[in-house]
Amino acid sequence: MKKFLSLLILLNISCTTMNENIPKAKKIPKILNNHGDERIDNYYWLRDDTRSDSEVINYLREENSYKDSWFKANKPYKNELIQTYLSQLPDEEVSFPKANGDYKYFTKIRNDEQLKSIYRSFDGSDELLYNPNTRLQTQEYYDINGIYPSNNNNLIVLSEDNNGRRVYSIKFFDPLTKTFKNQVIEGTNGEVVWSANDDYIFYIKKDPITLIANAVYRLEIGSEIAKDVLIYKEDDESFELTLARSNDQKLLYIKINATDSNEIRILNLNSPLSSPETFMAREPNHLYYLEHTGNNNFLVLSNKEAPNFKVLKSISVNNRDINKMETVVSHSVDKFINNILLVKNTLVQEVRMNGLPEIILFNLLSKQITQIDFEDNAYDVSIDSNHSDAENFYYNYTSLLRPQAIFGYDLESQSHELVWQKEVVGFASNNYEDNRFFITARDGEQIPVITVSKKGIDTKESPILFYGYGSYGINIDATFRQSLIPLLDKGFIFSIINIRGGGEMGKSWYEDGRMLNKMNTFYDFNDSVKAVLNKGIGDPTNVFARGGSAGGLLMGAIINLEPELYKGILSGVPFVDVLTTMSDESIPLTTFEYGEWGNPAVKEEYEYMKKYSPYDNIDSKNYPAIFITSSLYDSQVQYFEPAKYIAKIRDFNLSNNPILMDMNLIGGHGGMSGQINQFNEIAEEFSFIINLSEQK
Repeated sequence: MKKFLSLLILLNISCTTMNENIPKAKKIPKILNNHGDERIDNYYWLRDDTRSDSEVINYLREENSYKDSWFKANKPYKNELIQTYLSQLPDEEVSFPKANGDYKYFTKIRNDEQLKSIYRSFDGSDELLYNPNTRLQTQEYYDINGIYPSNNNNLIVLSEDNNGRRVYSIKFFDPLTKTFKNQVIEGTNGEVVWSANDDYIFYIKKDPITLIANAVYRLEIGSEIAKDVLIYKEDDESFELTLARSNDQKLLYIKINATDSNEIRILNLNSPLSSPETFMAREPNHLYYLEHTGNNNFLVLSNKEAPNFKVLKSISVNNRDINKMETVVSHSVDKFINNILLVKNTLVQEVRMNGLPEIILFNLLSKQITQIDFEDNAYDVSIDSNHSDAENFYYNYTSLLRPQAIFGYDLESQSHELVWQKEVVGFASNNYEDNRFFITARDGEQIPVITVSKKGIDTKESPILFYGYGSYGINIDATFRQSLIPLLDKGFIFSIINIRGGGEMGKSWYEDGRMLNKMNTFYDFNDSVKAVLNKGIGDPTNVFARGGSAGGLLMGAIINLEPELYKGILSGVPFVDVLTTMSDESIPLTTFEYGEWGNPAVKEEYEYMKKYSPYDNIDSKNYPAIFITSSLYDSQVQYFEPAKYIAKIRDFNLSNNPILMDMNLIGGHGGMSGQINQFNEIAEEFSFIINLSEQK
């Protein structure tokens, strides 16, 4: 009895100490006024655009210390998980090579390294070009966005990120001397396209304040950076620029993108000094994409009067009247066309049908249609245009049960060949099982749900982790997640919910979950969680949910609506202060997001956002345990959103559940750079919910 009482006393002391260490952010009321509506933000002061205010940084450090103290007081699953992740790594992993003329470029990474080294081969002989791990010896964050070898392979352009802000430096690397040249182009989006003769490169600069990629430049190789030439500037801040080469490598595409409208300007890479020409001018509610077929012919993927897209044929660049183009593939209400690739006389279509990705082949001569079949209940498959050639194409395939693989497809024999497979040491897919089914939401809509678990567990008694996103029309498919393996081995069920706002079920699925329909996203998630539990899948007392970025908004909204459903929440880089951020054009990327969330200058859109904005809807409730992760240099969701959120939710939380935040003081939207650092981050998150699952 004495021993038991002593234990209780120790536990009480531990809890008291924890409570005493809870960071307390000071309150400085700031009145925010829109449309005559006053909101008071007590924690607005945590915004520091310089990221150097000592009071702010010290507060963030206090949050990190408090988080560390919680993990020290609980079972050290984090170290166990990290060791498991490391044991799953092969001694060395080699990527599938990409051909560029006579050379093939690829990466290698050892199991004790953070970053992938860059190699190339010629006649079967491998050559190490650059080992980026050396940079992590002198700085905390470093990542490579892409490498772009010249057509003759004599010079390589490399884009790098030094703090996680996703503002990239472009550098020039000499593969013969293995050295960088002195020239550096700052403030870019990291994309580079070479002219056909290797005399010029094209790249995009970002606005230094808004971080919107809005200006395309041309630079002559060997000339001073200051002599670069602006060839296109986008002044509408609701649009953003990207660069690409046509699949036949002959054209530069300047893609001018907004949520529901776009425009493509083209430039012949054999004539780099020419001006880019508009293929079709932008117009509201029209999205289109191009596949150059040679001789100034194009296939046009368009949603003009075709929400799920159709494929048209343009005779030449001068034939830009969409109403006069020949229809190659008609619109279908049951098939959303996501991407196309022309290989020989076959149109390869990446489509979505009934919520799953599919590849459909259409022979333009014989009109024969072939659909490729896949084994798993749920999976992800996509065309790999980077590796396709004149006779064949490649596709990427993965599922919750199968690590990523690349297959080559022979059009003549209609056969597949595995050409690359990610290795996960010790993983056996036959130890696990997946399932896919639909549940009925409150308005009658059918919501796709995917689950995976270890065979033989009692599903009714198993803790369950739900995952969702539901924004930007992005598809959340059943990709292999190595980090899940130890969680599944501990008896957890993992479930993906394809809620509205994503693109899994086509264009209407996205439209029903954005702007003034956004509440559907949150209702879908909670309705699906309850329906899955009612099917006997998951222990209702051990329910967890995870989401990041816009999925972090989802996490904040669902617990404001029904906090009692959840035992714990994992929220990564969460977009939780929707109304304040969208009302401030000085915050990076805000204007570009109007098409997704709305413009608060419009009263109806302001009022609707206020209905669901997690920060504005915190109330006195028994909130579940919450673990938030963020990064100081995040360019997508500014660090002060989660920092303010966690301070406010502690003000209103009526439960004793832990409310924790980990703030990387270096790093960005994707966290820290390097595979081991990322293992550390995910191990901490999963350690949080494993500990909670054991508490009754």
